[in-house]
Amino acid sequence: MSQPGRLASGWILGATLVFALVVSACQRKTTTVRIGYQKYGILLLLKERGTLEKALAPNAVEWAEFPSGPPMMEAFHASTIDFGVAGEAPPVFAQANGAPIVYVAADPPAPRAEAILVPGSSSLKSLADLRGKTIALNRGSNVHYFLASALAAAGVPYTEVTMKFLSPTDARAAFDSGALDAWVLWDPFLSSVLRTSDARVLKDATGLAQNVPYYLSTSTFAGAHGDLVQTIVAEIKRVDAYVVANPKEVATFLAGKTGIQVGAMEDSLGRNRFDIQPLTPDIAANQQRVADKFFELKLIPRSVRISDVVSNIVN
Repeated sequence: MSQPGRLASGWILGATLVFALVVSACQRKTTTVRIGYQKYGILLLLKERGTLEKALAPNAVEWAEFPSGPPMMEAFHASTIDFGVAGEAPPVFAQANGAPIVYVAADPPAPRAEAILVPGSSSLKSLADLRGKTIALNRGSNVHYFLASALAAAGVPYTEVTMKFLSPTDARAAFDSGALDAWVLWDPFLSSVLRTSDARVLKDATGLAQNVPYYLSTSTFAGAHGDLVQTIVAEIKRVDAYVVANPKEVATFLAGKTGIQVGAMEDSLGRNRFDIQPLTPDIAANQQRVADKFFELKLIPRSVRISDVVSNIVN
């Protein structure tokens, strides 16, 4: 009589264990990771390859396209995205305006990937010649700091040039019409304009701005899902290696997505470096210089400390 009792007890114990495991599995909630990307770059390639979805499973991935860094920062401020990449200036503006961003990683500097352009027939020969001229740029973008740094290096007060804040499309029309003396631009648009107009480079950012792309998250998401951030960074590193090994294939793909010529896309890839890495003290110090310059020029409402929003998730 005792053996059936033991069997019944064992069955009840086993059923209870199975039930507990089922309940535990149901209680483990999945997360939807919302990623902001632009129509050019590593995150676009990561999206198209589809490898991140597999790496993050059973969590879901949602992608949101942005035309540039500033509107992506607005999405971070509204907490509608969890991860993205932008140049030097947009995160500084975002932090100064209270966006809950944190820096999680960066690409190496690419100063040749942004430049001040002038018409081929222009009489402008040096940065000092920009005094009193009309210059187009995208407000709050990475080239905003580059121009401010270039003017300071040439001894030209920031207030002694006329700035036209235009998108690349609008600036191209104004540049071609002769309405601009100079245009500050970044890749891949830079490479495209150099191949399709008589524009020439007055000065690229070498020695003036590092032009570092930063990978960002929010303090809430990074704090709660550091493992997911690490997985995203690991997948980006794989895409980086693919770009380095297959530049022509990548250029052809990106040309199809953007409408920019394959040759211009190859030029652009050649000016950039693809090797995601943790934020080193030197990289953080560079970003602090950007923030300090913007505060000095009263372009941001308060001074910020970059070290306050650097995450150590990636190492």
